[in-house]
Amino acid sequence: MRNRQFDIFGNKTFTVPKTQGIKYAGSKLKILPYIVQILSELDGIKNVLDGFSGTTRVSQTFAQLGYDTTSSDISVWSEIFGHCFLLSKKSDSFYQKIIDHLNSLNGCHGWYTEHYGAEIAEIKRPFQAKNTRKLDAIRDEIEKLNLDWTDKCVILASLIYALDSVDSTLGHYAAYLSKWSPRSYHDLFLKLPKRFETSGEHKVIHNDIFDTVLNNDFDLAYFDPPYGSNNEKMPPSRVRYASYYHIWTTIINHDKPEIFGKANRRVDSRDGVAASVFEEFRKNDDGSFIAMEALRKLIQTTNARYILLSYSSGGRATQQELNEIINESGKLIKAVEINYKKNVMANMRWTNEWINSDGKHHEYLFLMEKDVAPANQIQSKEFWASSVHHFSSLAPVSQKEKIKSGSF
Repeated sequence: MRNRQFDIFGNKTFTVPKTQGIKYAGSKLKILPYIVQILSELDGIKNVLDGFSGTTRVSQTFAQLGYDTTSSDISVWSEIFGHCFLLSKKSDSFYQKIIDHLNSLNGCHGWYTEHYGAEIAEIKRPFQAKNTRKLDAIRDEIEKLNLDWTDKCVILASLIYALDSVDSTLGHYAAYLSKWSPRSYHDLFLKLPKRFETSGEHKVIHNDIFDTVLNNDFDLAYFDPPYGSNNEKMPPSRVRYASYYHIWTTIINHDKPEIFGKANRRVDSRDGVAASVFEEFRKNDDGSFIAMEALRKLIQTTNARYILLSYSSGGRATQQELNEIINESGKLIKAVEINYKKNVMANMRWTNEWINSDGKHHEYLFLMEKDVAPANQIQSKEFWASSVHHFSSLAPVSQKEKIKSGSF
């Protein structure tokens, strides 16, 4: 792999590739160096999964390091980033001509301006009207171009990056600022995403994570599920990750959906529709958090030699639960605590106080090696599929056909 380098003393060194993303509550930008270092210490890794790819920063990193990368997420906006960075092959000049054409368009008052633009800040909207008028013109024009899907993804990624640079939010679209942000005064202007050449064979999967792991094998799988909060007072009506970025879904689908609430969210982003089983704060009849049972099933189902698991100190799991989940399917071979305040990396100690013990935000990385099950213990894919389907009965009725397990 290209990340395998050595200094003059024979010590392994590594570089962290540059990636591109949007303002995002689940961004892994700060922990990329730790992920890269962990992978640089493993042998025989070629085929890797970024299982909840979100803005695809981890997928972009894997691909640039030379791994065959599978980027998987349930969100359509993650799919367009995946196609843009992992699968698009045409020249910069091909896409630049399209972007130049779109930038030359005059704005018009349309659906996006009606619902997401405003002339004055007192009307809480995510964009100034001058930019939504431009959005209305550009988005309609993209449909008229009849681009191939991967080419369209590059252009849509450019549009989302441009909108992200002129919004008036705190980084999500569940609520908007009462006064215009300084960046919102800038004019919407599309730029070509910073793509890169890679040597690997890549896949982009827009699907439920359980379907992804049931149908693919990997050397290493990286998981960063949208864990539910450990706040016992968190109400069931809280906004979910899927709704934080409802605008991106609407812009990509261009379906002008039915909307509700002060933030003009898509109706299919309501809590009862869009909640992830990994965010589920309820407990099952055995007294275990449903989110943790979903994580247990995910680890058991995944066919990979190694699993690298991200976890935040604000999540649902306890030390004992995580320890049990990991050791049921293999063994923990490395645990890393990342303190954003101190910006240090150290071995984590298994104690009852490790989660949020100092009131600060910590990220953890757990590297486990899975056991190779004896032949008489290996369950069929049909067994796992029926077992995983059990989680849909724990989700809202509107989710029963397909669990919204992917995320951000």
